[in-house]
Amino acid sequence: MKNIALYLAVAVLAAACASKDTKTEAQVDDKSTPVTPPKTATGSDRATGVQPQPKIAGDPLKDPNSPLYKHSVFFDFDSNAVKDEYRGTITAHSRYLTGDKKDTRIRIEGNCDERGSREYNLALGQRRAEAVKKVMTVLGVQDGRIETISYGEEKPAAMGHDESSWAQNRRADIKYPGE
Repeated sequence: MKNIALYLAVAVLAAACASKDTKTEAQVDDKSTPVTPPKTATGSDRATGVQPQPKIAGDPLKDPNSPLYKHSVFFDFDSNAVKDEYRGTITAHSRYLTGDKKDTRIRIEGNCDERGSREYNLALGQRRAEAVKKVMTVLGVQDGRIETISYGEEKPAAMGHDESSWAQNRRADIKYPGE
């Protein structure tokens, strides 16, 4: 049931983003990565009067102050449902790929913790990568620019055998060329 609600929410968001209307795009509520609203022609947000932040020189993918700095989407145990708290991260990467980097191809790597059989974890990792890809394609990134792969339990981020380590290993990583 959660997956159906998730897909419906993503479809509604995609329909709103695809509209030819000049209204501001719907913002995704994400406490971990703020999404900067579009600016007006005057260089400030009329509604709030906030002046735009100066663009930081360098790679936004490596800037800790950028929403693009976060490359991982974490999942609950035995789940491939994308949590709401990671929607901002996925949205930021989708906007980057449909804006500044229209020709860039990415790879989404699905990972699991050590529990479960090798075959099961490879399948679950693939479902996790595909779930992130689906959200990105709904947000406008072309399907052919996103490769998905599953490493199952083969590439752990944490080597421990406890819930804290397992939580870090249940993820999908967004990888750009050269990473």
